[in-house]
Amino acid sequence: MNAISFRNVTKGFSRHSGQQLLQQHLKRLITGKVPELFYALRDVSFDVPAGEGLAIIGANGAGKSTLLGITAGLAKPTSGTIEVKGRVAALLELGSGFHPDLTGGENVMLNASLMGLTERQAKRQFDEIVDFSGVREFIGEPLRTYSSGMVVRLAFSVAVNLDPDILIIDEVLAVGDAAFQAKSFEKIMQLRRAGKTFLCVSHSRDMLADICDHALWLEHGRTMMAGGFDQVFREYSDQSVPA
Repeated sequence: MNAISFRNVTKGFSRHSGQQLLQQHLKRLITGKVPELFYALRDVSFDVPAGEGLAIIGANGAGKSTLLGITAGLAKPTSGTIEVKGRVAALLELGSGFHPDLTGGENVMLNASLMGLTERQAKRQFDEIVDFSGVREFIGEPLRTYSSGMVVRLAFSVAVNLDPDILIIDEVLAVGDAAFQAKSFEKIMQLRRAGKTFLCVSHSRDMLADICDHALWLEHGRTMMAGGFDQVFREYSDQSVPA
């Protein structure tokens, strides 16, 4: 069974914003002309079997973060279809879904609810989340009083301790001090051994190799190669080295 499936997914963004975007929309209504789009993804297809990991590799601007965002439900494709089966934890911009005026504890409960947990399930995991984050002393304080490091540690702890089926990771394992980073990586490996599904972006080949079975190489939004991790990474590395 596939946990994640992309079929001919394309994602385009308007090159305009604000007043320009309104003008383009009005022009489209009057003339019928479609405004110019920038395509972050073009006709991308892949599957991630349940319990396996897929690394997304490519240079900056290849479309990696767009692909992760669409998988996490933060954006919709311009065309194509996506199927995601299971509870998703997205380790993208940690803390972006938190509310600064709520306490740390209230943010934990809110994010658990957004991930589909009942209040009883969230309360059962609450102490584990707080203890892992290391911010118990401040859990009753408004989030706006937290340092940025405290926020990302709490956000990371929420994501990995709510029993997700799928983890989406985008360069977030360098959070906190060295001790917390080591603890975070060990937690990720525990989830990997437990058969969770991973979709990962990282500049660390070693980390990707530990988590991922397969790789997808993107270039300017298009699929260059997909297959076993070592084979794809070797081809990508050979192409990336100047002649």
